[in-house]
Amino acid sequence: MILRIDRLQVELPAAENPSPNCAAAVQELLGGKFGEMSTLMNYTMQSFNFRGRDKLRPFYDLIANIAAEEYGHIELVSYTINQLLTGTMPQGTDPTDAPLADAVGARNSYHFIASGQQALPMDSQGQWWNGSYVFSSGNLRLDLLHNFFLECGARANKMRVYEMVKDRVAREMVGYLLVRGGVHIVAYAKALEKLTGVDVGKLVPIPELSNKKFPEARKHEEKGLHRILYRFSPDDYRQAGQVWNGPHPEDGQPLEFVDGPPEGAKPPDLPEEPQLSAPLGPEIDKDMFAAISKRLFGK
Repeated sequence: MILRIDRLQVELPAAENPSPNCAAAVQELLGGKFGEMSTLMNYTMQSFNFRGRDKLRPFYDLIANIAAEEYGHIELVSYTINQLLTGTMPQGTDPTDAPLADAVGARNSYHFIASGQQALPMDSQGQWWNGSYVFSSGNLRLDLLHNFFLECGARANKMRVYEMVKDRVAREMVGYLLVRGGVHIVAYAKALEKLTGVDVGKLVPIPELSNKKFPEARKHEEKGLHRILYRFSPDDYRQAGQVWNGPHPEDGQPLEFVDGPPEGAKPPDLPEEPQLSAPLGPEIDKDMFAAISKRLFGK
């Protein structure tokens, strides 16, 4: 079961320069082959399918626990896309004035046709996320190797999106996920080392670019977030700490296994977009909300 907390894992600012094309680029980090939906579903399915769980409990706990964190990463990327889409169209409620006319020039028209200027489960090209991105072989070594590869690919994509999108909301999100994704890379490297004796940690970082090059990531590393694996459960997945221990392969500092999720921050309240409810005029809106209020509160 998932225990959901109404907090984002990190605070996100409002977008400085909302852009539908920037939002389209960030979509890759949500529904692309190496996006957060892929990491969530890979680790979730591997945990559901895990055989020999009692004998290999630390590895199961690690995969299941990281899967829970990925749920929150999907939420972060989605809010970033939504922030980049908010306010991108002229304000208007008369459909005959074509208040969404500017959406014709947006690279991903699904944001305006198939949703209310919102994140969608797709990549930067408008291709829907699909289950063929999920790898669950039944062989623990192979799954861990795949997960290491998946996280390294996701890291490369995040860096490229950072270089494409200058808006602070995107860069804050990417900076945080570079650090947390780095934790997952090291975690799977440690798991492979414990399982096989091979020092996979010598391969990191991939790409060979330190998180400290990115100001939005560096501030989180200075707080030690690159060394912390959170336990996203009230009382389970404790044996993941048998894998997540020892020195960090990049700076040699000790790894920490922390009970509970990060403190997080309040999700931003996304404002209404008048042009999305164009058929409803101000008078109809007033009556509609009065009727809803009466049904909810009886007055």
